[in-house]
Formats: sequence, structure tokens, C-alpha cells
Amino acid sequence: MSSPGDVPSEILNRLRSICRKLPESYEGPAWIGVRWRIRTRTFCHVYTPDVDRYPVYASYVAADQEPVVMTFRVPVDDVLGLTAGGFPFLRAGWGHNVVAVVLGDHTDWTELAELITDSYREMAPKFLAARVPLPPPIS
Repeated sequence: MSSPGDVPSEILNRLRSICRKLPESYEGPAWIGVRWRIRTRTFCHVYTPDVDRYPVYASYVAADQEPVVMTFRVPVDDVLGLTAGGFPFLRAGWGHNVVAVVLGDHTDWTELAELITDSYREMAPKFLAARVPLPPPIS
């Protein structure tokens, strides 16, 4: 079982800077890794999976280092579009609207911040979700 210390501090710090900006969100330990919640609902969860227990992540091991994975929620209609391209996104092994992303040097942190914010909006009460501005339209 991994602990918060199993997730590199640079990744935890980046995620903290994104998640703490979301109204009433809070960080806490999960059964594995660290999660951020709104009320009792998890919108972001980061961990280092044991690839022997979770072989789906075995192909992402690099230089004998297990991958760092984050799960988050997306609208059901967006799951296939996000995961169809493969790495770094894949469907989580649970939940109808849960996506996993393998984090590392390749991570686009701007995109990840948008995805985490959208996940928060999916899980937050409507009045809190409405306090988070939508991204500007792409022109």
C-alpha cells in the first residue's frame, strides 16, 4: 500500500496549488495515496499503484519506477474522447465517469488543471460549482 510519501513532492505540490483554489475543497489521506474532496466526494486522487496488484499500470513502469497515477471525474460523454488516444489517459477500473492519467515529465499541467477543475464541478454542489469560473471560449 502506498502512502502520501510515495507520490513525489513536486507532483503533490502542483496538485495542491490547483486544488486549494477550489471552494471548500480539502486534502486528506486515501486508502492509497492522497485525495482532494468536496464535502464527501472525491474529485482528485493521486497515488503510486503497486503494479503487481494493479497490472493495468505495469506497462507504464519506467526505469524500475512505478508510475504515479491520478484519477478524476469527467462528464460521461467525455470519457471516450479523453481516453481514446491512449497514453497518458485511460479508463479507471471503476466508475462510469472516472478517468486515470499517468503523471510525469510529459504532463501538461495547464490541461490537468482544467480537468481537475471540471472534475470538481462534476462533484461539487451546484452553488459551489457556480463559483468556479468557466474557462474562456476558444477563439
